[in-house]
Amino acid sequence: MEEGKDPNAVIRVGHSRVLPHRLLRLLVPFLVMCFTITVVSIYMIRYFGANSAVAILRPRLVPCAEGAANLDYWIKPPSDAKHEMSDDELFWRASLVPRVKKYPFERVPKIAFLFLTKGPLPLFPLWERFFKGHKGRYSIYIHSLPTFKADFPSSSVFYKRQIPSQACLQRLLEHMGMPLENVGPKCLPVAEWGQMSMCDAERRLLANALLDISNERFVLLSESCIPLYNFTTIYNYLTMSKYSFISAFDDPGPYGRGRYNYNMLPDVNIAQWRKGSQWFEISRKLALVLVEDTKFYPKFSEFCKPHCYVDEHYFQTMLTILAPNLLANRSITWVDWSRGGAHPATFGSTDITEEFMKRIFARQECSYNDNSSSVCHLFARKFSPSALQPLFLLAPKYLGF
Repeated sequence: MEEGKDPNAVIRVGHSRVLPHRLLRLLVPFLVMCFTITVVSIYMIRYFGANSAVAILRPRLVPCAEGAANLDYWIKPPSDAKHEMSDDELFWRASLVPRVKKYPFERVPKIAFLFLTKGPLPLFPLWERFFKGHKGRYSIYIHSLPTFKADFPSSSVFYKRQIPSQACLQRLLEHMGMPLENVGPKCLPVAEWGQMSMCDAERRLLANALLDISNERFVLLSESCIPLYNFTTIYNYLTMSKYSFISAFDDPGPYGRGRYNYNMLPDVNIAQWRKGSQWFEISRKLALVLVEDTKFYPKFSEFCKPHCYVDEHYFQTMLTILAPNLLANRSITWVDWSRGGAHPATFGSTDITEEFMKRIFARQECSYNDNSSSVCHLFARKFSPSALQPLFLLAPKYLGF
């Protein structure tokens, strides 16, 4: 060893020569892995599209970190009714209920208008006039066939109010007369009259409306419905009611108890079996009952099939069993069955006269909050698109708007 040199310096030099080899052994696999990920990503984007690759990573439920720290996140409804939740995710989210009853903000109760339609809303100009000037006291939700895309102007109260609906590709193709090659056997059903898919659509509407904490009353309507009074009258009538309006009665005949299936025992016995109109109006409390149900749904889904017409029995029977004291046991939607048949009468332009309007309001008598009332029906159906113009002209005199 040379005089004056630090012996440790030799050791450090030798160590510095060994270190790069160790680093290389670590870096090479890392670089190979990075290169592989890059190649795979380029391949996926090229063959599956950038949107598909991104969609796989996009969470359906918004993480708590994204704005959930602010109270507005929970109480301010989204401007667009569209979302990417499945039915299971939606029903779970809608069933969340605050345990503290007092709201930490000024809550204005709203009425959720749930439009169950096949396609367009031909009477929407009449509804536009009805809603005008009452923003903040109502919300709108539209459930239509998946093939229909609403195209309302941005100034419309119906703009972006179409909720996601779930479709069955096989049934759609059958309906359109197209071949069924390569169509899988599993699918989600389109809302069909008299079948459980109709109740699925109604529950889907309720669940979407429950996401808005201010929605207190929920009314189910079709594209052929009209309001019979101005907004203020209907708002006060519903928000001040102690009861929900759903028709549920015991029909001993073949179209009532005759549709009962004894396989529903022990959850539903024949004495509890009820029938009623599909068109209802219910409170937030009962809307939660319908959305969170897992007990009665399997029974009705399996044992109430055509010609049972489950939409006339499922909600009516379940609510009679679970909450009979909260039901007014009548419908607030006027229909005309005088022409006979499986469906009520449909009214066109030639039917809409002053005499016709007077007949709708004539001889009404019912119970409201346990007192006698002459205001019994708040809505009416069925009106064809041709009825719009005469209704528009007579609305100020007879409907109050």
